[in-house]
Amino acid sequence: MRTSKRTQILEAATRVVQREGVKSVTFDSVAGEAGLTKGGLLYHFASRDDLVQAIHQHLADRWEADLVAAAGKPAAEATREERLAAYTRVAIQSATRAELLLMLEGSTNTAHAAVWEAVTERWAPSPASAAGDPAALDRFIVRLAADGLWLYESLTSERLDPALRRAVADRVADVLAHRES
Repeated sequence: MRTSKRTQILEAATRVVQREGVKSVTFDSVAGEAGLTKGGLLYHFASRDDLVQAIHQHLADRWEADLVAAAGKPAAEATREERLAAYTRVAIQSATRAELLLMLEGSTNTAHAAVWEAVTERWAPSPASAAGDPAALDRFIVRLAADGLWLYESLTSERLDPALRRAVADRVADVLAHRES
C-alpha cells in the first residue's frame, strides 16, 4: 500500500524530532525532510501546532498498534496480565528519542499529554491501582522497570545487545509470574 502524503509528512517530522528535537519542527524543516513544498504541508496542517499535535497522535497510534500486535488483541479484549505483558514487550523492544522528546514536551500541554495518556491508561497499570494490593504493586513495578529500560535506551547512544535486552525482559516478566503463581 502506498504511503499517504500526510503519513509521509508525519514520518519526516518524526525524523526531524529524532535528530534535532521538537523545537526544530518547522514547516521548512519538515518540508525539506519530506521532499515537499511548504505549501504541501500547509494543505495538510494549518499551523505548526496542528502539525505537532498530529505528530503526537501519529506516534501514539503507532505505539497502540504495536501494543495490539504484541497482545494479539485490542486492550478491551485483553486481561490486565496480557496488557501488561504487551506493554512490557513493546517498551523493551522499542525506544526512540523522538517519542521521549515528544512525551516530555507534551507533558506541559494538556492536548498533547492526553494523546499519550489515552494509550497508557488502556495498557499499563496506574499508580493508584498499586495502593494496598501487593499483586497490583508488583504489576506497577513491572511497568516501571519496562519504562526504565525504554528511558535508558531513549537517552543513551548505547544499544543493548538483544540477548541482554531479552534477559532483562525475562527477569522483569519473572517478577510478575512468581507473584501470580
